[in-house]
Amino acid sequence: MSDTPRQPPAPPVVKPGREDVDGTTTLERVPQKTEPPRLYQVLLLNDDFTPMEFVVMVLQEFFRHDLDTATQIMLKIHHEGRGVCGVFTKDVAATKVELVLAAARRAGHPLQCIMEAA
Repeated sequence: MSDTPRQPPAPPVVKPGREDVDGTTTLERVPQKTEPPRLYQVLLLNDDFTPMEFVVMVLQEFFRHDLDTATQIMLKIHHEGRGVCGVFTKDVAATKVELVLAAARRAGHPLQCIMEAA
């Protein structure tokens, strides 16, 4: 999941100012427009070994879904092969993926968690 390299932020643009009566110059700042950060979806992938209860627990613990929503997402994963757990900025999404994978390994489950651009 490679991102295209981004340019570092440009320094503030300063418009030439006007000269005051006492000979001093006043500069005006022009506000810069910044893009919002790119968002990434975190997805869980279906497998034939991870218990449904564990998937629901992961959705509740790591993605803060209530029981009903977690159950609906788990069923979507079970029937369609994958399901979106949440949409986050890149760093948050990557952290969530690592936390879920670590929890699955500790519990001895082959659950796969990935992220992709939203």
